[in-house]
This record gives sequence, structure tokens and C-alpha cells, in this order.
Amino acid sequence: MLEVNFSPFPEIRTERLLLRSIALTDAPEILLLRSDESVMKYIDRERLKSLQEAETFIQGILTSVAANENILWAISLLEEPGKLIGNIGFWRMKLQHYRAEVGYMLHPDFWNKGIMKEALLAAVAFGFNNIKLHSIEAHINPENKASGILLEKSGFTREAYFKEDYYFKGKFLDTAIYSLLCK
Repeated sequence: MLEVNFSPFPEIRTERLLLRSIALTDAPEILLLRSDESVMKYIDRERLKSLQEAETFIQGILTSVAANENILWAISLLEEPGKLIGNIGFWRMKLQHYRAEVGYMLHPDFWNKGIMKEALLAAVAFGFNNIKLHSIEAHINPENKASGILLEKSGFTREAYFKEDYYFKGKFLDTAIYSLLCK
């Protein structure tokens, strides 16, 4: 079984981005992201309603990272390292199976600029090279065509389509699952 240690927190630099630890000072941007209808359109989770909820969300992330259960990076531009524009991380880490689920979101001002692909490829490389994952999966709302295209352009393959496999806000919803194996 894999053993992970996210201390000290592993920062990742790419050509344009800094993937860094999320901080309580990021709460206003997290609130903006997780309450914005366009960002959350295909993320079937409750919207955040207050700065306190954003701080509680961040504290939960920090606790899970400290416990080596998950890892979430704040996405910032190199020229503005303190300003969160999105996040990406590994959830539902199944260390006994060398597998984790990747999740991500990005502020709409930065859509269609290749930023999320750059962040995704960096996170995937970290997952395979540093965590030593064998496979990475992504669960998306099948209506989120942009996310499906991003995953496929990043080497992921759609492996499954589950009809009405979860319940949110009075409806049963579908899930498309993409996966990428370590080469």
C-alpha cells in the first residue's frame, strides 16, 4: 500500500502557474468560486453562502492534507502568487489500490487559456512521479463537455458512464468517469 506525506506541502511551479497550499486568506476567492453559478454549474455540491463557510471549507482541506488523506493546491499565476484563481487536487485517495480522483475548478476569467490543462498535467505528473499512483480518475457531470474535452486532451480515457448513480437536490444524476494510467 502507498504511504504519502504532504509535509512539507509540495509546491509545484509550471511555465505560468504556482500550485501552492491553500490558506485561510484565500477564503474570499474560495467563496467566489464555490458560490458562482457558472463555476458550480456542473459541480453538484452545495454552494457556499458566507466567508465563514469558505473558511470552514479551507480548514477541512488543511486538516485532510495534514492527515495525508487528500491534497489540494491553490492555483495562482506566477506573477500573482497570493491570488487564488482556482484549485486542483486529489480526493478519495485509495492508497491500497494506488489510485486517486482528481478534481478541479477555475475562475471564469481564466477559462479557455490553457491554464487548467497546465495545472492538470502538473498535478498528474506529481501524482505519478511523487505519490507513485498507478491510476488517476476523474468523475464529471456528463453535461460538462469542456471538462470532458480537457481530460481527453490531457490523456484521460472515458471508461464508464453511470446512469442516475447519485442524488442531489431532488434529482438522480449521471456520472462520466475518466481514467489515466501511469506509463
